[in-house]
Amino acid sequence: MKERLIDSLYGAGWGAVKTLPEPAARALGRTVADAAWRRRGKGVQRLESNLARVVPDADQARLRELSRAGMRSYLRYWMESFRLPAWSRDRVRAGFEPADVHYLTGGLAAGNGVVLALPHMANWDLAGVWVTTKLETPFATVAERLKPESLYDRFVAYREGLGMEVLPHTGGSAFGTLARRLRDGGLVCLVADRDLSASGVEVDFFGEKTRMPAGPALLAQQTGALLLPVTLWYDDSPVMQGRVHPPVAVPDSGNRAERTAVMTQALADAYASGIAEHPQDWHMLQRLWLADLAPRAADSPPPAAADRTGTGTA
Repeated sequence: MKERLIDSLYGAGWGAVKTLPEPAARALGRTVADAAWRRRGKGVQRLESNLARVVPDADQARLRELSRAGMRSYLRYWMESFRLPAWSRDRVRAGFEPADVHYLTGGLAAGNGVVLALPHMANWDLAGVWVTTKLETPFATVAERLKPESLYDRFVAYREGLGMEVLPHTGGSAFGTLARRLRDGGLVCLVADRDLSASGVEVDFFGEKTRMPAGPALLAQQTGALLLPVTLWYDDSPVMQGRVHPPVAVPDSGNRAERTAVMTQALADAYASGIAEHPQDWHMLQRLWLADLAPRAADSPPPAAADRTGTGTA
């Protein structure tokens, strides 16, 4: 019953919000965000705890201000995502202005494939549909399996309708499919700042240890694809901003696990630079750092870095 209710609520959101005028949808998002922020549920408290690592000199008042802005950013993501299927192609093209996109277009032109690796910032779905629309480039991605299954199916259908090939995070076949797409010169996009597999690579992130998926680095090593970090953020305009960071190089020395560790740390550093500049647009309402995880999950050694489930989620 609970799962059917969740699916019904998301379905109602998709159906209702995309018919609203854009100013009304934005106002609704702010209203819902502020209501959730005032309730101070577990998600808001976790967001503030995470932001305390990002902005260590912030006092409680500043953290509260950031968490309110963070919830508004998070609901802006949802309002936009509900409405994306109804956006015109011109609206999509004008809705995102990434800097240094030449790294992406040049990498695709080289024909060796490109892996874009993003943190949970701003609206990664909008960035994806911009790529398929503005650049006319399809791509493959991975999605976490949600409960209920009908909700996961809804998200897959939604993203496939935007021009994405969506593979399930679980099941073991995603890595091989992504590698084939890259060897064919294609594009793979992965949201990769949170490890869901317990097989991630340990990195330093804002001065503490966490784990991030090994998949982006492994794919780049195995296929020769270019690995590009991307960060996203909102300003006061209706247009999302972003930056394609310089390529993460494959180290010349070390075994595969050592190279993967170096490359994943480079991704973490790129994410940290973007998140530090725009902390309110990092939508991390879950536990992330090892110190916050259950002792069993935090203390147990991860499997080898070559575990092919570590592809991240989108």
